[in-house]
Amino acid sequence: MKLSVIMTTYNSPEWLAKVLWGYSVQRHKDFEIIIGDDGSTEATRELIDTLRQETGLRIKHVWQPDQGFRKCRILNQSILEADAEYIVFTDGDCIPRPDFLTVHANEARPGRYLSGGYHKLPPRTSAAIAKPDIISGQCFDLAWLKANGLPSSYKNAKLTAGPVTARLYNALTPTKCNFKGSNGSAWRSDIMATNGFDERMAWGGLDREFGVRLANYGVKPKHVRYNAIVLHLHHERGYSDPQTVAANKAMRQRTESHKIVRTDYGISQLDDAQENTEK
Repeated sequence: MKLSVIMTTYNSPEWLAKVLWGYSVQRHKDFEIIIGDDGSTEATRELIDTLRQETGLRIKHVWQPDQGFRKCRILNQSILEADAEYIVFTDGDCIPRPDFLTVHANEARPGRYLSGGYHKLPPRTSAAIAKPDIISGQCFDLAWLKANGLPSSYKNAKLTAGPVTARLYNALTPTKCNFKGSNGSAWRSDIMATNGFDERMAWGGLDREFGVRLANYGVKPKHVRYNAIVLHLHHERGYSDPQTVAANKAMRQRTESHKIVRTDYGISQLDDAQENTEK
């Protein structure tokens, strides 16, 4: 099963390099990567060019000028570049475990979208992870992570759950099965039917609103929270704004209450003359 993996990035080439090394050792091999770049400088393009050669990964770099936080627009443009019928969404600061794409491919079903999560790392642990740790898979070992600053937490069960335990945890978790932009997947046909991401939304719940429209369309969510694992590298969120989050929440609630399936502010707005370019 071919997959298109869409990840977003913005001026974080060091973290992006770690993520791409994670994709270089995926057990599932039939995939392409589309990097939706929300206005990074030349350093990101150079990093992508280098790792495309070093890893042999099929990478498309889709870039737009830096005009503030426009993640939804670059996501929609990236969707248009996807060749596969099934799309996995993640972020350029989330290192995938070697079986990450295998889980998404194996769990994909018609009429479903998959909802994962991430294991958030503190600054010290994020900085400690190097290429050899990713290639060997050592960075997913709980003992190694604790030795490098990861605090003890019940959440660490994500890293130790085997296949049987993961299925049980996925079935029993009280966490709502919302769409997660850092770890989620859906069929391209369902994404196009809902017109992708709503470009009126900035940071704060934009992926969840997209998932509500998928659900309104009849696509049911399924947890892969404990078996599709990514490590989320630490970074500051200077773009976080309570007023924007509140506005996004109100938009999502309207989508829920009015059973809205298709946004008028999504993929259909894009055309061949748009500023976005693939490099």
